[in-house]
Amino acid sequence: MKTKLLLLLILLTASITFSQRLYKISVQISGREETLSYVTKAGIDYVSAKELSSLLGVTHFYNAEAAKIEIKFKDYILKFTAKNQFVILNRKADGTQSNFQIPISTLLIKEDIFIPLIYCVDYLSHCYGKNISFDSRAKNLIVTEEPFATESIVAAKKSQEKEIKPSDQVTPVEKVSSKYDIYSIEVEEKSNGTLIRLKASRKINIPKHSINNNILYLFISGATIAPDIANLVKPAGLVQRVKKTVITSKNNQLEIALNDGYSTTEALQDLDNYDILITIHNKLFDSTLLNVDDAKSKWLFDSVVIDAGHGGKDPGAIGVTGVKEKNVNLAVALNLGKLIEKNLPGVRTVYTRKTDQFIELYKRGKIANENGGKLFISIHCNSTEAKDISFRGFEVYLLRPGRTSQAIKIAEFENSVIKYEDNPDRYQELTDENFILVSMAHSQYMRYSETFSDLLDQEWKKEVKIPALGIKQAGFYVLVGASMPGVLIETGFLSNRKDEAHLASREGQNEIAKAIFSSIKRYKENYEKEFGK
Repeated sequence: MKTKLLLLLILLTASITFSQRLYKISVQISGREETLSYVTKAGIDYVSAKELSSLLGVTHFYNAEAAKIEIKFKDYILKFTAKNQFVILNRKADGTQSNFQIPISTLLIKEDIFIPLIYCVDYLSHCYGKNISFDSRAKNLIVTEEPFATESIVAAKKSQEKEIKPSDQVTPVEKVSSKYDIYSIEVEEKSNGTLIRLKASRKINIPKHSINNNILYLFISGATIAPDIANLVKPAGLVQRVKKTVITSKNNQLEIALNDGYSTTEALQDLDNYDILITIHNKLFDSTLLNVDDAKSKWLFDSVVIDAGHGGKDPGAIGVTGVKEKNVNLAVALNLGKLIEKNLPGVRTVYTRKTDQFIELYKRGKIANENGGKLFISIHCNSTEAKDISFRGFEVYLLRPGRTSQAIKIAEFENSVIKYEDNPDRYQELTDENFILVSMAHSQYMRYSETFSDLLDQEWKKEVKIPALGIKQAGFYVLVGASMPGVLIETGFLSNRKDEAHLASREGQNEIAKAIFSSIKRYKENYEKEFGK
């Protein structure tokens, strides 16, 4: 099944592009006000190179096959390539070419190259001959009549980088001069566990790891490690000490002695540099307290939070025939609530919304937390940019950094509802580094989220006519806010006629609600066995 699905996704990759919503920044130029399309990714604003060249009154040439664009100024040609960090500047007078590297790559969106504006304004100013400035917080681009300084573009770029605040930039890959691939180990205690950072001078494989008798074993293959690295580690949190064992010159094992109180561990690559990050998670439940009635009652499975995605002024995805996601989500949520209220005595149903109203994402998590939720279920429908296509299916998502571009785009679509909110700046950008901390905070619930998602996947295959595409992971703001086990469900694709018709029908909505309910019932039984009710 997994192989068939993978082949299907590969075949569809060329024709399916998940919805990428574009927004507008304001532009002040030559006494008039214009707008410019942009997207935000990892806290950086990217703008349309095609639209920008038109606003500046210059021509451009786009090569779709090579995914390159040339912006042709009076005296210079500025070249960008999609998914590339290099900027090429040609001087027309003598053909001199200069190459510059920006910290992050450009994006390719809808036959257009989107450039990270904060890193490119000096190159644009240099070529245009006038000062161009960008206020990332106000989303405001200003083109003045003031001539651009005559200092070299290299010096101008250095000056700009000094002014960029850490919160506004993505750190480029750190290049470290070291004779060893892993040259240092840092240990840091967090509120929900311990973070181990293996400082690396080049990209290495994520190590295999396991825990046995309070020892975390990390097998590091194809990489050298500084000889005295273990002696320099400062213990913290769950980490007592580190021991290095040499197997061969490029195959080593790190043995990390742990204090009691750990649960699970995870290893991942820090995408901002070459470091390997190991997270060791604290236990959620203290077994010494589970015999105390008050402590046991805290974990009693007595409430389920049902979150109908979107609503009010936010319609969500729109189907082939105009079906609105917000209506499907609400219908399924209400049906599910009735099943719980009727068949699970002692379990309260908490709704984030019961009508067609807009609820801000942070408030959904707040509602869940204030009502002592034990399980959070966010109900959604999926869609692709192209309509009336064959791709269809159900997916259930866990809160973790997205592992595929599909998952990331789905999360970006769901997170984009913050544009309807009065204060979207309250949300911290879910960069890779931030997500490490978010994952650690939620790791204490992850095993329970995984259990529920597995049960849901099983029940869905038995109950619902829409095919199941499996369990996935991505970063959703709505799941970040709920401090409990939780999942986000994409019940089907409104961009597919079969899925849309089934999702809009009473039969389909009842099927879906029944499948989710059956999963909750089985989850409750497993949960209560574990805690000895």
